[in-house]
Amino acid sequence: MKVLCSSLDSLPNPLPPEIIAFTFFESGNSPNVGRIAHGWPVELRRAKYAPSTNIWDFVLFSLAVCAADLACLRRGSADGWTRKIELSVTLNEPAKWLSHTESIQGMLRILTGDFWIMKFLPGGPIPPQGTRELCDRDCVSLLSGGLDSLIGGIDLHSQNRAPIFVSQLAHEDSARQRTYATELGGGEWHQQWSHKIGFNGPHEPSTRARSMAFYGFAVLASSLIQSTEVDIFVPENGFISLNPPLLPGRMASLSTRTTHPLFMSMLQNLLTAIGINVRLQMPYRFKTKGEMLKECGNQTLLSKYASDSTSCGRFRTYNRTHCGRCVPCMIRKAAFMHWDAAADTTTYKFKSLTNAAKSAADDPMAAACAVLASQSKGIDSFLGATLSFADSQERSKYRDVAERGLVELGELLKRDGVL
Repeated sequence: MKVLCSSLDSLPNPLPPEIIAFTFFESGNSPNVGRIAHGWPVELRRAKYAPSTNIWDFVLFSLAVCAADLACLRRGSADGWTRKIELSVTLNEPAKWLSHTESIQGMLRILTGDFWIMKFLPGGPIPPQGTRELCDRDCVSLLSGGLDSLIGGIDLHSQNRAPIFVSQLAHEDSARQRTYATELGGGEWHQQWSHKIGFNGPHEPSTRARSMAFYGFAVLASSLIQSTEVDIFVPENGFISLNPPLLPGRMASLSTRTTHPLFMSMLQNLLTAIGINVRLQMPYRFKTKGEMLKECGNQTLLSKYASDSTSCGRFRTYNRTHCGRCVPCMIRKAAFMHWDAAADTTTYKFKSLTNAAKSAADDPMAAACAVLASQSKGIDSFLGATLSFADSQERSKYRDVAERGLVELGELLKRDGVL
């Protein structure tokens, strides 16, 4: 599968028929050429953005990865999952990226489970040339509308930090994001963007690379902050970041790795290598979701919005309602139980997990197997080589958060009669 993401001026004519092509920010004449973030630079110039070439090229790279991920169908691969993607991207300074090609390919392999061949070409669209206006913010924090990012924002506000909140536009969640940002004193500088990737043909639904747009947006927002090095906070609990496979069949990228510690370390190394002075901060990498709730710095504000937040992996499938039995929903329910079960007023399609584990395809069954395996054989046997990426000191911390996360899940499963 060959994908080209190019400026309109650098797009080959004629276009080789085997290539899936996208243009950045502008439309081509052919309906077979997709679009990425159409018209966005105009919006950024009006907002007084003038990012460095290093930052802008990272944004182009991030959006291109998302486009390739959406355009290349897994069902066409030999095993129905693992793809071989050859992605060419036009950048402003491709020479800076060439020496890092191998590590970038490895990073994307971790993220999506695919084999990537990256090619960096000249002729990328130039950065927006706004009249740069520095703001009074001191960091960047991702704000999705989910429970973890809500807690992260509350904690930063409680610590007298002043983040630029960065969000990806999402139906209904967009209003939720604005409410949270305003409540936390960051409404004026809240950045809400969409990759607006559009093309004819079927879209791959697994979207394992979706977080790359988020990171690209966060790095872009950091250009507004007057600091030699900017903190970018990624608020995600440690159990879901590790996302240990609950069953052997869920190995590798079948479990999402959007904030996996190994991927995040490789991403940080890339950002440093290409001259972008940001630090990716994961303050909850050794905390469970339940612990995040209990230790949140403003319990009153958390109680007001916790149940309003979203966590469900099938939120759209169930008409903007939490399903109640996917892995994110179960972790959410278990976290509320650890914190304050009565505080969970979330509407769930399935309020209880009772009888849900009877289906071999159901997440509750997988969670029950994981909890039982941990209890009977020990957490180390359950994890296997999952933590081989970490050094000995951090490995014990990741081990402990995985064990505590399974304990939280176990309490939920016991309550609902699955265990």
